[in-house]
Amino acid sequence: FSQLAVGVLGVLVITGEYATGMIRATFMAVPTRLPVLWAKVLVFAAVIFALALPATIVDFFVSAAILTQHHVNPSLSTPHALRAIIGVPLFFTALAAFTVALGALIRNTAGAVAAFAGILFVLPGFVGVLSTSLQNAIGPFLPSNAASALFTARPNPDDHFLHPWVGFGVFCGYAAVLLIAAAVLLVRR
Repeated sequence: FSQLAVGVLGVLVITGEYATGMIRATFMAVPTRLPVLWAKVLVFAAVIFALALPATIVDFFVSAAILTQHHVNPSLSTPHALRAIIGVPLFFTALAAFTVALGALIRNTAGAVAAFAGILFVLPGFVGVLSTSLQNAIGPFLPSNAASALFTARPNPDDHFLHPWVGFGVFCGYAAVLLIAAAVLLVRR
């Protein structure tokens, strides 16, 4: 649910101004346009990171208290636990940049939210119906699968995840490509 909330808010950061027409006033105040995009991405990503980090830490300790009752004792010293705790806010921060860029590219709230949902939630389902060899070749490089490698503490070897930091790098690459495309189109339009 958090991915959906961050994604929709990220799209709305920029498409909300397009919907109301206020983007004209913003671009009249900043005619070079690119500082507007960078400011929106930086502020939204910083806010998301500032909210996600403490929420993830609290979530870890609450979950640990619940799991202790079921004879599972997770702690910060558990292998990969710290990486997963740091990985969730990093993923949400990259997702924030990804969705703001998507909103800047599409400039329509419904279209950008549909594209975001399609890329992160629907596309893995379509790849899931392909042959096993194609799933194993394509699946790890899908944005949602690449990013989830970072915060998956114990991946199943059959899932064919990328190395955690490589997967996060792939997801950041997707965000960077979208940001570059959004910047180019913002200047040309």
